[in-house]
Amino acid sequence: MIDILSFVIFFFIICSFYIISSLGLNIQYGFTGMFNVGIAGFFAVGAYTSAILTGPEYADTIFGGFQLPIIFGWLCAIVVSGLAGVLVGLVTLRLREDFLAISTFGIAICIQLVALNSESVTRGPNGLYAIPKPFSRYLDSAFMSNLIFLIICIVTIVAIYYALERVVKSPWGRVLRSIREDEVAAEALGKNVFMYRLQAFVLGCGIMGLAGAMYANFVRFISPQDFLPIFTIQVYVMLIVGGKGNNLGAIVGAIVIWALWSASDSLINFIVTPDYQTQAAALRIIIVGMVLVLMLLFKPLGILPEKKHLSS
Repeated sequence: MIDILSFVIFFFIICSFYIISSLGLNIQYGFTGMFNVGIAGFFAVGAYTSAILTGPEYADTIFGGFQLPIIFGWLCAIVVSGLAGVLVGLVTLRLREDFLAISTFGIAICIQLVALNSESVTRGPNGLYAIPKPFSRYLDSAFMSNLIFLIICIVTIVAIYYALERVVKSPWGRVLRSIREDEVAAEALGKNVFMYRLQAFVLGCGIMGLAGAMYANFVRFISPQDFLPIFTIQVYVMLIVGGKGNNLGAIVGAIVIWALWSASDSLINFIVTPDYQTQAAALRIIIVGMVLVLMLLFKPLGILPEKKHLSS
């Protein structure tokens, strides 16, 4: 029974990082229509920020070992990821959708390459290890430690959800939807489209950075291999399947797709012999891709479509 509970807790903790990232993407893509393909990059910025600020001192690095409180590391991750969003947004947000996608994807790859080659700060491919986990020093049981972390994740998700709900129902949120529907019309009505897009972009990047920080302090080891483009694709599939423009849909989509991703992995390991499991791992991507295609064909608005607003 404990083994089953441990698996369920671990499943939902990992799922929480995708949920938070999906909520961050929803404010950018779902409500504002910005095609940001650099999610993995901002996730990495948050992860490395928290790891460096809260982690131990390493003999082969020249920066880090501050061993600051974890909550401080998470707050700094939000700020640093937000600042990274400002820098990226100032350069890219005047571009149209396809060029914005290409540029943000390139920036995410650059962030990963910087992490890979800045060995004096990130330890490069060797990664940062022994990153502290919340309350782990006070708990001898791994089960209890994970349970406490899951509670922290749930509280964080609920807080972000209600904060975003208030934001998107405010006049500011209505402007974002108007920009998504008709950018030219919004600008003709006197709205500073670029500033609204930048604000939404920075907010989403900060939330993605928080997800990365929480991930780093849970797994306790990060390397550049944790921030591959497949992470960005997963988050987009989760949001589209759940229903873009609906925060609850983003949560449901993340749970559904992560459950499918985990189940397909177990199924492949059960069916395929060990000699071919490495090659067969690509089947997970095919399965998720098929689910996305079916959703776009038969339920294009997602499991929970965006609620209609009077302003629309």
